[in-house]
Amino acid sequence: LWSIRPPASGYVQGMNDLLTPLLVVFMSNHVEDVWSCDVSGEAVDALQDVEADAFWCLTKLMDSIQDHYTFSQPGLQRMVLRLQDLMARIDGELHQHFSAEGLEYMNFSFRWMNCLLLRELPLPAMIRVWDTYIAEERRGFESFHVYVCAVILKTFREELLQRQFQDLVLFLQDMPTASWSDDDVDPLLSQAFILSMSFEGAQHHLG
Repeated sequence: LWSIRPPASGYVQGMNDLLTPLLVVFMSNHVEDVWSCDVSGEAVDALQDVEADAFWCLTKLMDSIQDHYTFSQPGLQRMVLRLQDLMARIDGELHQHFSAEGLEYMNFSFRWMNCLLLRELPLPAMIRVWDTYIAEERRGFESFHVYVCAVILKTFREELLQRQFQDLVLFLQDMPTASWSDDDVDPLLSQAFILSMSFEGAQHHLG
């Protein structure tokens, strides 16, 4: 339904992922344990409320990143380029290693931008991350997200520096983050905030 509303946008694979955290959050208002509930047993009115709330919140989110889902997806390409530029500045060694191995940032981070890390981190942890994105006044789902991705790369830098192209791709497409919790993402968000304060809006640092 959303993809019908903006004339320049359409459905893009991965867009449905963005709805998941919203459904979980709104469903938690109606059930005791949102992670194990059977929605088929819930009242129709409650499910319709969840559907409506999730849809309009998704619409608000998509309005802020609409050019991620227009022709050629320029918003996503911009975020990938910003990540590449940022990594060249904060970790030249890792950036050069990627370059030496022929690894393009688009090879692994396009999905990170397209699905906002929903396929990389467990859903409970992602809800904590999204809470920060929403609270960020400076385009959390676009700008701040790039800093989060950079900190993730820095977190695994020692392992990444030891790997060659094929192993780099496999590792970055299936990172050992399945057990991450709030305790893992809180310091990640703190480091991302420090980076953002150092680089955001500083044109001589990051374009």
